[in-house]
Amino acid sequence: MPLLVWIVLFSALGGIASAALAVSFLWIPEARAARLLPHFVSFATGALLGAALLALLPEAIARAGVAGAHAIGLTLVLGLGVFFVIEKLVLWWHARGDDEAALEPQGHQHGGQHSHAGHSHRDRASGVLVLVGDSVHNALDGVLIAAAFLTSVSLGLVTTLAVAAHEIPHRVGDFAILVQAGFSRPRALLLNLATGLASVIGAVAAYYGLREALGLLPYALAFASAGFLYIAVAGLIPGLHRRADARTSALQVILISLGIAVIAIAEYLAGE
Repeated sequence: MPLLVWIVLFSALGGIASAALAVSFLWIPEARAARLLPHFVSFATGALLGAALLALLPEAIARAGVAGAHAIGLTLVLGLGVFFVIEKLVLWWHARGDDEAALEPQGHQHGGQHSHAGHSHRDRASGVLVLVGDSVHNALDGVLIAAAFLTSVSLGLVTTLAVAAHEIPHRVGDFAILVQAGFSRPRALLLNLATGLASVIGAVAAYYGLREALGLLPYALAFASAGFLYIAVAGLIPGLHRRADARTSALQVILISLGIAVIAIAEYLAGE
């Protein structure tokens, strides 16, 4: 199968199929879904850490060689900084939207009731932000998947697994925000799936860009590693600390370890 077909298929799997799988939570009772999602987050944390430190970063260093190890380290630091800035911009934009909504006239009291226009505007702004943020996020995921496949099919498969693992719980949360913002469930689902197309677009663009500059591939892998590390350490792990009881903590450690083990086993089998 041509490499571009692999990249398109698996970037679609990481971006679109993960959104479709997330929809399965709609048929699970809310209380049970609330209990299951943190387990997915724990597993995704391990998968991201494993993909970053056991697959992407070692491959980047191996390809760059000893002479390029310092540049790989700089790329890793730069990547962490880029993802930090992206998150800051999204948070700033979100806060700005909330501030503007708060300054809008809230309407006159009528019969002891307040108009909810301001609240609706705020919710709608949150929904739009989710769609924009998801599109950017998915485009970056597509770039990471393409860079991995350009290295080897096995690394591409491992990277796609890590992307899909963290996208499923992420998409469930985004779906809830879109529904709260006033979108109907079918429309929220359609928009959630549509943002997954950005993953394919990012992957195809990266394929043509990196194929013409293969010398940049080790640094693209290091950047991908930085992205996975940032998502795991800054995005997922803080949420896991909200539950600190012994049973939950032990289960988190087991599931994180399982996520790492799955990536390690996949890497071992790929090397056989």
